[in-house]
Amino acid sequence: MNGEPKSFRGNLASLRLNRMEAAGAVGDLGTFFPLLIGMVSRCGLNLGHALLFAGIAGVAAGLTFGIPLPIQPMKAIAIVAIAEGLSVPEIAAAGILTGAVMLLLGVTGLIERFNRAVPRVLVRAVQLALGIKLLTTALAMSVGSRPWIGGDSIALAVASLVLLLWLRSSQRIPGPLVVCLLGLAALAVSQPHLFAALRLGLDRPALQSISKSDWIAGLWRGTLPQIPLTVLNSVVAVSLLSADLFGERRAEPRKLALSLGVLNLLSCPFGAMPMCHGAGGLAAHYRFGGRTAGCAVILGVTNIALAVVFGSSLMPLLSQFPRSMLGVMLAFAAIQLMLVCRDQKEPRDILAMLATALVCVFTNLAVGFAFGWILAVWSRDFSLPFSWLFRPIGKRYKKAD
Repeated sequence: MNGEPKSFRGNLASLRLNRMEAAGAVGDLGTFFPLLIGMVSRCGLNLGHALLFAGIAGVAAGLTFGIPLPIQPMKAIAIVAIAEGLSVPEIAAAGILTGAVMLLLGVTGLIERFNRAVPRVLVRAVQLALGIKLLTTALAMSVGSRPWIGGDSIALAVASLVLLLWLRSSQRIPGPLVVCLLGLAALAVSQPHLFAALRLGLDRPALQSISKSDWIAGLWRGTLPQIPLTVLNSVVAVSLLSADLFGERRAEPRKLALSLGVLNLLSCPFGAMPMCHGAGGLAAHYRFGGRTAGCAVILGVTNIALAVVFGSSLMPLLSQFPRSMLGVMLAFAAIQLMLVCRDQKEPRDILAMLATALVCVFTNLAVGFAFGWILAVWSRDFSLPFSWLFRPIGKRYKKAD
């Protein structure tokens, strides 16, 4: 499959719509749902609009790249929005500005330069740090302050874990789909009124009115902390992970940056959540069966259908879906993301990766990345970081001459 064409027609021809692709589609719900529900409940984001644009983006990204490329909330913006209660116009401003930066990096080709300059060990450190953070979150969701028995309990987490382990190699029964159905069944038994509250209809999306103060708040509180995370996790790490998983069908950095720019510039003005492609999401889709664009298309069409049919009335149901079960699925995705770091064999690279990952975990990705860059330069006896930064580019120019 690695040699399949990367054109839109080739991606469409290789698309598979089967139960394993459907299982892969639900693999990233542990990341998607909590952040989305948090922004809806805390900031007033319209759930129907968010699902609609996420669905459209998912279908477009899948058919463009031909792999199960995820659509996730931009994590830095989402976390700040939930923690500080950003308004919908402020969230929209942050997403638009981040999209504009990514579009600029893609159009100018600067993202390719950055990708070539970054050593693999540094990207692996970022992936390891993200895996550790996801695993920590997963454990908190699964067992942290949960009762032993009930509709969202440790017992459900254990049952989900057993099911996923038992069905992990099954080609007939997709474990994640079984877990999702089990979660809905638990809700139907414990809180049947949530299903009775569903209503038909979608509010029509409208352009947001964004004031000068919204642009300023969006820039300082959302865009600036998001840019390093987007470049590293949504472009550099996704490109490398896609090469590990799909070979020649890998997602190219420039194409990823352009995708992020276009998606957010077209959707955020209408009140959609700021969206990104995440390495953790790609690992999750792959871990649970996603191998083609069919995974992204199934998830995207499902989101569109839910938005059009039920709109924001889904909020109570989704917000009460057992976090213990989502946490177990998130844990599997975290482990898949960390496993790709096994290709680091040299003791020096392993130590640099571990040290950088720990700094990323206890500070943030930007600080950890800067630390790792300095550590990589020092460990290779290069005198100037800037000369090392442009060394791969210089080599390319010499070859061209």
